[in-house]
Amino acid sequence: MALGSDAAMVLFYDVTGDTRDHDDWHSTEHFHERLSIPGFRRATRWVASQGTPRYLVIYEVSDTGIATSPAYLARLNDPSPWTAAMMPRFRGMVRGFCDRLASAGFGLGQAALALRFDPADGRETALCDRLVQEVMPALAASRGLAGCHLLSPAAPPPMTREQAIRGRDTPMPWLLLATAYDAEALDRAAALHLGQNMLEAIGVMPGAIAGRYRLHCMADAEEVARTPPHPPGPRYRRPDGSKPSEDGLSPASRASSAPAEGC
Repeated sequence: MALGSDAAMVLFYDVTGDTRDHDDWHSTEHFHERLSIPGFRRATRWVASQGTPRYLVIYEVSDTGIATSPAYLARLNDPSPWTAAMMPRFRGMVRGFCDRLASAGFGLGQAALALRFDPADGRETALCDRLVQEVMPALAASRGLAGCHLLSPAAPPPMTREQAIRGRDTPMPWLLLATAYDAEALDRAAALHLGQNMLEAIGVMPGAIAGRYRLHCMADAEEVARTPPHPPGPRYRRPDGSKPSEDGLSPASRASSAPAEGC
């Protein structure tokens, strides 16, 4: 994966109801909003091909200080009606800003491996050295692979109105991201270099979570700067010819949606 900066905001989550409602909102309104905020550079959305949760979203940002920037907090504390309608449907949100510690390889592939983990106590430096000097170069050198990155979590972002609507987020752990243009090659490389026993031997705590994802949507700040925002609210007809309601929810989504627990 090619990162255009040394920091990122990363999110893992599921949604209840019709995922098409989410994808319409996220692609047409939410990406444009976020990428209009100073410091946001590029956004990619990925959907799970193996494992859970369904969504992985990565916003490349200028630095982790964006988490407390006035422009970002103002947007999160004044959600649009469509965003406010979507937030209660989020489940299992893991979210955080991260610093890029190291990279290997080059480019952005259509298949991704996301490994979430915590270092064993007292082994952070040794683990980082092994990953950067041995594991990541081996991954990046594998046939079919593009780039890989090691990210460490920054301080959790502050509570905002958006987060209060959906419920408190789980902080982001450490993260190893790798992409490939050949999904099967990525699976083989992961089996060879990221086995659970091997990871624990070099200092990863038991319980690391690996997910496989495919690229779903991408946009960048330069594109947003020369593209007007879409009209507010949903604007699509569904396959049956019906139009979405003003809150963007299908009848099935509304029936299955329940408010997230409060903070």
